[in-house]
Amino acid sequence: MARRILQVVRSLRSETGGVAVAARTLEATLTARGEHVSTVSLDPADAVRAGVRVFGRRSLGYGYAADFAPWLRAHRDEFDAVLVHGLWQYPGFGTWRALRDSRTPYFVFCHGMLDPWFKRTYPLKHLKKWLYWPWAEYRVLRDAAGVLFTTEEERRLARASFALYRAREHVVPLGVSTPPVDTPEQHAAFRARLPALGTRPFLLFLGRIHPKKGLEELLRGYAAVERATTGVPDLVIAGPCGDESFRAHLRTLAAGLGVGERVHWLPMIEGEEKWGALRACEAFVLFSHQENFGLAVVEALACGRPVLISDQVNVWREIAETGAGLVGPDTVEGATATLARWLGSETPAREAMAEASQRCFERHFATEPAAECLMAAIEAALARSTPGSSSATLRAAS
Repeated sequence: MARRILQVVRSLRSETGGVAVAARTLEATLTARGEHVSTVSLDPADAVRAGVRVFGRRSLGYGYAADFAPWLRAHRDEFDAVLVHGLWQYPGFGTWRALRDSRTPYFVFCHGMLDPWFKRTYPLKHLKKWLYWPWAEYRVLRDAAGVLFTTEEERRLARASFALYRAREHVVPLGVSTPPVDTPEQHAAFRARLPALGTRPFLLFLGRIHPKKGLEELLRGYAAVERATTGVPDLVIAGPCGDESFRAHLRTLAAGLGVGERVHWLPMIEGEEKWGALRACEAFVLFSHQENFGLAVVEALACGRPVLISDQVNVWREIAETGAGLVGPDTVEGATATLARWLGSETPAREAMAEASQRCFERHFATEPAAECLMAAIEAALARSTPGSSSATLRAAS
């Protein structure tokens, strides 16, 4: 029986990061299974594709939309379940307001937003969140039919963020779409975008340019191995940046370390350019200080590329267990040692990592198994629900 599912997300714009990509991928996957999926975004009307209902008035901020909760309250019986993506913004609280006294269950994907790294790194922001937590986010999670974490590591860490915490927890992998077939046009598109690189081999960072991504550690580690080792590939850093002064700081750092000419910078790349970069790189690198999932890491696995990551990327256990890459601490020393290990490995070892990376993707991150896990989690949560809660038996779509 097909289910009628509504997704609620703050933004579907690609530059906002992995949550938007996750919501779009999940919609496509569930639709392909035969479910009836609708998506609501609190973006402005001109910010997303046709077919998405929007309520937003501004592109940034909390995302309050006065007409969202009344609309959902009026239409809640049209849906069997509601999936909320993310915390700390109005979609979750608005959904709670609309559904707390209804028979329509809702589920919350946390997307790493309860990681205690934020508590340690931004104590003043965490204090503001504490003021918001008891009357808003705590209730959203407490009354949800299920709170969904993409890895066991994320679930374990989430419990350390707030002493006041109640949730019906489920681990649901985040499925990532299989990449398009490898073509010469992808490689050509990427190389044309970065002519200064020529045909030289390179390591790839692909993601937001942000302090939490460990880019300073990456640059310092890269400079250390470049001084000590011959045949080090170039380094490509590609992604959007909300604070261009930080990108400028990184460029200055690279120049000061003596690797300014070996490091190449690109804004956000998509389509053939992105797939060309992922398929052509020697290895993907991410020494993040906090990473719930690492969408680009998984996309690199899907392209058969080894990944060199920190143990603060929550999928590190899956990477290590399958031999799909190398894992180290999120420090300069950790980045240096991990890069040195990879550079010191022989060709057969690198080829084995590349083969393992695709197996890792298929085993842990393919969309169909992830969708099955999500639907099973929804059914299990409903089976455990108590009378009078927001959880109720899903009604099959006609």
